Amino acid sequence: MTHLLEKDTLFIFSKDCIQAFQTLKKKLTEAPILIAPNWDLPFELMCDASDFAIGAILGQRHEKHFLPIHYASKTLTDAESNYTMTEKEMLAIVYAFEKFRSYLIMNKCIVHTDHFALKYLFAKKDAKARLLRWVLLLQKFDFAVIDTKGAENLAADHLSRLEIRMKTLCKYHTGNFLIKGMPTQLKNKFFEDVKHYFWVDPFLFKIYADQMIRRCVHGKEALDILEACHNGPTGGHHGANLTAKKVFDAGFFWPTIYKDAHELVKKCDSCQRQGKILQHDEMPQNSIQICEIFDVWGIDFMGPFSSSRGNKYILVAVNYLSKWVEAKAVPTNDARVVCKFLKSLFARFGATRAIISDRGTHFCNDQFEKVMRKYGVTHRLSTAYHPQTSGQVEVTNRGLKRFLERAIG
Repeated sequence: MTHLLEKDTLFIFSKDCIQAFQTLKKKLTEAPILIAPNWDLPFELMCDASDFAIGAILGQRHEKHFLPIHYASKTLTDAESNYTMTEKEMLAIVYAFEKFRSYLIMNKCIVHTDHFALKYLFAKKDAKARLLRWVLLLQKFDFAVIDTKGAENLAADHLSRLEIRMKTLCKYHTGNFLIKGMPTQLKNKFFEDVKHYFWVDPFLFKIYADQMIRRCVHGKEALDILEACHNGPTGGHHGANLTAKKVFDAGFFWPTIYKDAHELVKKCDSCQRQGKILQHDEMPQNSIQICEIFDVWGIDFMGPFSSSRGNKYILVAVNYLSKWVEAKAVPTNDARVVCKFLKSLFARFGATRAIISDRGTHFCNDQFEKVMRKYGVTHRLSTAYHPQTSGQVEVTNRGLKRFLERAIG
């Protein structure tokens, strides 16, 4: 069927084409795209490299058909893009073995590559230091290298050329022309993808399956957007996946967004010092007791901190059912401040049934007990030297402290 798309070819949909179409439809609707590994069979790796990226596919051969288990690709750094073609192909193999190490260690493997020289590189004694170092890294694996033509290694070849496709899409939409020498199979794949993009001068946009339209960006602009979504005013120094999601929500796209997000988080000084904000820090889900909403609150002080507009403490109240947090900066941590805060809390959410606090003097005093009796609230004290009793507040305090460390330093 692919021959029908070649230049100067008559479109004759023969019986062979109909049979191929039916086979293709059956494979797409019935056969699994990814399979589970069979540990009794040898693994096969398909690796390829281009000027901008490397790609690899892990799979196994069932009844002479190669079935994929896992896909992987990454763009090359500025230093790696200056490697020779042999070094890039070797880098693709090293990257694949590191990526799929858990599958390949102690198992036989066959490596398919379209660079014939690699087959003899492992026995060469006078290669570059970088290549020798990679050879030593691969000696722990049991594998054989097989030379495979690029036309038979299309999937890995496609993964290694994601960056080229972005540039080709822009050139096609702006000037309606393609890069010379593009293989027929890659050209067919390109025309299948191009219908999801459109050009509004001077930007390229992509239409997703959910009908969301996102602008395609690259280079420094993409990194600036990622930087703003990670540590900007509304960033929050989240992990790589959530940072990438914030970029998508902002309406931007580029092929290596997840890889760039992981690299940014690894290089972020604040994230490496403090660790990323975990999900249980953002919204703790461990329930303490069954009650109605706003029936039970935990209350505690944070501080003292450096004075800011005369405030040295933060008074925190957490509702145990909804996990709603109320925090207020206060100048002191005495009973007067606590009582004033509670009256404001009761006016907004109604009088509660119980309040849990530690045994600090700002909570254990006559003024506080008088307010509790007035509103009919039960005051529960946590066990001494056992902060887990009021764990909901302690978890919230820890989360607030991490946010402050990132925002203020």
